[in-house]
Amino acid sequence: MASDPVDLPLPTLRPATMGVVGEHAPKPVKVVLNWGRRYSLWVFNFGLACCAIEFIAASMGRHDFIRLGVIPFAPGPRQADLMVVSGTVTDKMGPAIRRLYDQMPEPKYVISFGACSNSGGPYWDSYSVTKGVDQIVPVDVYVPGCPPRPEALLHGIIRLQEQIASERLTAQKLRGRYAGTRVASAGDVRRPLLRRAPRRAEAEQ
Repeated sequence: MASDPVDLPLPTLRPATMGVVGEHAPKPVKVVLNWGRRYSLWVFNFGLACCAIEFIAASMGRHDFIRLGVIPFAPGPRQADLMVVSGTVTDKMGPAIRRLYDQMPEPKYVISFGACSNSGGPYWDSYSVTKGVDQIVPVDVYVPGCPPRPEALLHGIIRLQEQIASERLTAQKLRGRYAGTRVASAGDVRRPLLRRAPRRAEAEQ
């Protein structure tokens, strides 16, 4: 006899368990840890619209952001520590962005690439467009433009590397990254289009 399907729990954020090494390590060790993170950024590209073409151009031979220590196209979110959101973020796509962001290991960083990702761009008044990806995930660097040129992404990467070089990873700092966000998990972002049908036992009652 087949049992009823069980809803799996959504991923949760536990930043309090991170940052132990950065909090108690001596200063020379922190410099080495920051240096390693700064020049080994595995990118998880979340291309949603035309800005993704500019991201691909920045990874090609002409601009070649690999020379900055940025490795493009990570195998998956669990191997990435930098998410580049490039393109128009819709309310339907929001839960997927948050779920993949939750799967990335700490410390992780986000670059919002383009006007649509920053604030909704020319579609800011649409009923289905999110008014900026920072309502879903915490953003470290904003790259303006519609669409931005590949040089703008290189500049944003350099700014992010400057932040990484001077950061102190502590549990308090990691908790503060999520203080400004509106949501806490992928389930909080989900806006179901259809109501779930009641089960047979619930309907009979």
